[in-house]
Amino acid sequence: MEKLMRLIEMTPLLLLLFLTFVFAGHDYNQALSKSILFFEAQRSGYLPHNQRVTWRANSGLNDGKASGVDLVGGYYDAGDNVKFGLPMAFTITMMSWSIIEYGKQMGANGELGHAMEAVKWGTDYLIKAHPEPYVLYGEVGDGNSDHYCWQRPEDMTTDRHAYKIDPSNPGSDLAGETAAAMAAASTVFRRSNPAYSTELLRHAYQLFDFADKYRGKYDSSITVAQKYYRSISGYNDELLWAAAWLYQASNNEYYLNYLGKNGDSMGGTGWAMTEFGWDVKYAGVQTLVAKFLMQGKAGLHAPVFERYHQKAEYFMCSLIGKGGRNIQKTPGGLIFRQRWNNMQFVTSASFLATVFSDYLASSRGSLKCAAGNVAPAELLSFAKSQVDYILGDNPRATSYMVGYGNNFPRQVHHRASSIVSFKVDPKFVACRQGYATWYSRKASDPNVLTGAIVGGPDAYDNFADERDNYEQTEPATYNNAPLLGILARLGGGHGGYNQLLPVVVPAPNPVVAKPKPAPKPKFTPTPATSSNPITIEQKMTTSWNAKGKTYYRYSTIVTNKSYKTLKDLKLSISKLYGPLWGLSKSGNSYGFPTWLNSLPAGKSIEFVYIHSTSPADVSVSSYNLA
Repeated sequence: MEKLMRLIEMTPLLLLLFLTFVFAGHDYNQALSKSILFFEAQRSGYLPHNQRVTWRANSGLNDGKASGVDLVGGYYDAGDNVKFGLPMAFTITMMSWSIIEYGKQMGANGELGHAMEAVKWGTDYLIKAHPEPYVLYGEVGDGNSDHYCWQRPEDMTTDRHAYKIDPSNPGSDLAGETAAAMAAASTVFRRSNPAYSTELLRHAYQLFDFADKYRGKYDSSITVAQKYYRSISGYNDELLWAAAWLYQASNNEYYLNYLGKNGDSMGGTGWAMTEFGWDVKYAGVQTLVAKFLMQGKAGLHAPVFERYHQKAEYFMCSLIGKGGRNIQKTPGGLIFRQRWNNMQFVTSASFLATVFSDYLASSRGSLKCAAGNVAPAELLSFAKSQVDYILGDNPRATSYMVGYGNNFPRQVHHRASSIVSFKVDPKFVACRQGYATWYSRKASDPNVLTGAIVGGPDAYDNFADERDNYEQTEPATYNNAPLLGILARLGGGHGGYNQLLPVVVPAPNPVVAKPKPAPKPKFTPTPATSSNPITIEQKMTTSWNAKGKTYYRYSTIVTNKSYKTLKDLKLSISKLYGPLWGLSKSGNSYGFPTWLNSLPAGKSIEFVYIHSTSPADVSVSSYNLA
């Protein structure tokens, strides 16, 4: 192979064969794959055999044990090792909404299975956290003691106390958001896992009843959450939010009537919002109810639902600068709400703009703003501009998605990624030792937190890539969750959308990983699902300039993941504009090199090619397993 590389790099005549490099915009499909992968880095509990973020290991294995309940699993919220129930549930709701709206596009990209696995990792934990109808565990660990230490999740020595709400210590916002998550997820699994879907819906019914019957703010019961996830908006928005998701999931008129009867008194029709996130849900409620209205489901509640719809329009108009009160933006065009983790508001607002654009287009409507009527496409264009900013189209030319592009944050405020992997060096990292040895290092993280969306720049597009700059460099699960839907939508093209039809989330089919054209030469492939017998991974290994052109060498690894011998492999390779070594060509397909007839279980072969553009499209046409 070394001789081959020298041959490749020393053959200038081959350069005449190549096409000119063309910048093709952002690769939303690649970004989607990375965004989903981030959730695997946030996993707590026993990691599965198909875990793709291999630098992580099991953690939090005694969570809940002191309280006599199994709370192993779930997600760490951000760069720490605490499991906060409110933002985790919101994360699950938004991932589920992304799949409900754009699961078909995720399936075409081969990522639907991964996205559903990410949802199920969360809902499996939420089921455990709801052991009785009127009991819900809303936090494991304590933020104060956790933040005192800088340790890998695998080394945690901090307090893992479990905190709950019950009738004597209610939390309508927490229970309501968890009901919304369960209801939304039940829709995701309705076709592929109906028994699980039914179980989720049962929990959602119980949790809504709990939230509505025993009212109160969760952070008055779980006071340790106040410093980190205080419920400033109260719980009325979560009650309406949960009712909307329960109606979406069940078509039960009780929840439609709840939205109609309580819309005015609970603020659903009154609050004109310019933000949406884990705390304030009104804009999300208004968007969902507007969808019900466009679907013709409002019935006698049409006048109330119209008021919800008007407030949804207010939010959308404020995003695009055509409302009565518009959202602040940076000079580079990014939504700006606050210094600390501003990106959470960017992704969540952009998701609402995306789905509302499609709702309007499906109903052949337009957006009514103070500045006049606006075509639905303008909302989608706005959402695209925000995503493009995140991916690098900004004054700093920085990608705020870790691992995407060439210029992304290297010193992420994240315990697990900033400390050497437990699998590389299992030597125990003590509580304060982590700060001295790893936190203070002025070097790149030893583990790349692929797909993470960090807090992002300030009001003037400035950003400091420093580990102690937690306001800007800390990621969070709820930054990524809404982004899944937008990326799937943008990567899925422009045709065939009717978002007002009944929701049918397809069952995830095994899809061979097919690398998509990358906007920049450095490329990380879409990982294949664990059920695929054959995986394909591509990466750029070197590049050089000659006569004003840039040329790239790509290495492609084909692996037999099955337990049988792979024979008669046929690969389809398109968008290849240069020479290829390591395969034999027959007609329009490629097969094993002449010296190889089969590939044993677990083994790989490599082939390489050179050309002057993004990676070629490589997929499996046919094969036999013997």
